[in-house]
Amino acid sequence: MKTILTGIRPTGPLHLGHYFGAVKNWVKLQDEYNTFIEIADVQALTDNFNNPEKVRKNVRELAIDLLASGIDPNKATIFIQSMVPEIAELTIYFSNLVTVSRLQRNPTIKTEIKQKKELFGNSGESVTYGFLGYPVSQAADITLFGGEVIPVGEDQLPLVEQTREIVRKFNSIYGETFKEPEALLSNVTRLKGLDGNEKMGKSLGNAINLTDDINEIKRKIMGAVTDPDKIKKDDKANPEVCMVYYYHKLVSKDNLDTIKKECQNGHRGCVDCKKELIKNMEEFLKPIQERRKYYEEHEEIVDKILIDGTVKARMIAMETIAKVKKQMQIDYFN
Repeated sequence: MKTILTGIRPTGPLHLGHYFGAVKNWVKLQDEYNTFIEIADVQALTDNFNNPEKVRKNVRELAIDLLASGIDPNKATIFIQSMVPEIAELTIYFSNLVTVSRLQRNPTIKTEIKQKKELFGNSGESVTYGFLGYPVSQAADITLFGGEVIPVGEDQLPLVEQTREIVRKFNSIYGETFKEPEALLSNVTRLKGLDGNEKMGKSLGNAINLTDDINEIKRKIMGAVTDPDKIKKDDKANPEVCMVYYYHKLVSKDNLDTIKKECQNGHRGCVDCKKELIKNMEEFLKPIQERRKYYEEHEEIVDKILIDGTVKARMIAMETIAKVKKQMQIDYFN
């Protein structure tokens, strides 16, 4: 089996965007690949360095979300980034192979810097060395564990290409050491928020979290944006501009044609449509939340999964870094 490496930052609860955009696919891929899932707490600190409590709190919570979503620790290795120091060591070695100007041209980095400026105004101008260099850290993540296939969305393709460049540069200087990873492009586009915003996020208040209870689900869905041209209950509407129908397409597929036709013909009111979505969303989240409840009540199992996964990852990382140091001729006294 080829090896997959993917990661996620522990900065808050997983929402439907995370689930449909990434985690659902990871659940499928764990049966087809040797799978490593990194809880990227070090990378989370690149823009949460002044709030370490937030990152620490969310490490176990993220692990529980992953397990509740269907990640099987018998098939996938879940590990904590900061507990594998070889990642930081390889990041330093790789950092000598990448120029600052190349990092600044990375489209993913440019987009994220722009988003920071939009969110934080002038304070977004202050980009730390750690943030600018996190693609180098990601390259270390991937190569240290022999990642051959990297599941990504289209917006993350530049990060994989950056890794490929680093691998080619390292191999050309020190000899054949790493394989160039291939991107496995997800066919799922980024989910929109309930407010119609192209970006879904906890800070924007437009996402349904996997942990949301029924009251929170009701509140969020009842406030979702619908077709602005539909004024009265029996007005004909365009479901394709309605965020309620957008979410129906995720969780109401058995009844989707009926929902669409009734909306178009003016036979479906927005309130009733939202109530049906609330019911279907609750049913969709129920098995995830039941598994989550089990792990919340058995934190010792979660901790053991994280410890075992991190030990396994560390053993592989130590073997790889020994090979790297030999190639670089810095394996002194061996």
